[in-house]
Amino acid sequence: MSGQSSREGSEFGAKAREAAAAVTDDQAVKLLRLLDELVKWNATYNLTAITKREEMITHHLLDSLSVNADLSGETVADVGTGAGFPGLPLAVLNPTRRFTLIDSNNKKVRFVAHAARTLGLTNVEAVHARAESPRTGTPFDTVVARAFAALPELLQKVEPLCGPETRVLAMKGKRPDDEIAAVPPSWRVIETRPLTVPGLNEERHLVTLRKQP
Repeated sequence: MSGQSSREGSEFGAKAREAAAAVTDDQAVKLLRLLDELVKWNATYNLTAITKREEMITHHLLDSLSVNADLSGETVADVGTGAGFPGLPLAVLNPTRRFTLIDSNNKKVRFVAHAARTLGLTNVEAVHARAESPRTGTPFDTVVARAFAALPELLQKVEPLCGPETRVLAMKGKRPDDEIAAVPPSWRVIETRPLTVPGLNEERHLVTLRKQP
């Protein structure tokens, strides 16, 4: 890495540790390269409204990594992944887990597939589909969604991906007490906690849920 790239990688690694995600030097390089690819594609395909690099690091990378410690099991679905967040950064940090990144926007799914190839992420599958599309097969161990929908709608859409042991991680801004109160009785809220995202002057919360037995 150049001196500037090395400094950026070191600073990013320190901020990631504040977000409770240990990042190696190699992982930091991959994560920052992900932003390079996003900037290139964004010029043509308008994948994200966030264009300043400092804000991309905070709002995309660090925000994604803030739920790293909450992942469970070997298979993870990222529903409504958009340009690959939080799924791609989490896949970089968890090479032994399998990630399925799902979105209904074809150009964003094409970027996710491109980014996974470019970064050598063999543990990522990009899927062009709606979350609620009928699905057969083994349920995912973890389903994560960032700013996807209100909790009752989110749970309805991800139910085909879930089994009795699946943990649903709903990434939210302010604590969504009204949404939590509206969670259907077939689901149980396991935990609601604030997330730490260094440099982000906005509230972030994680609601963890599981289907009722």
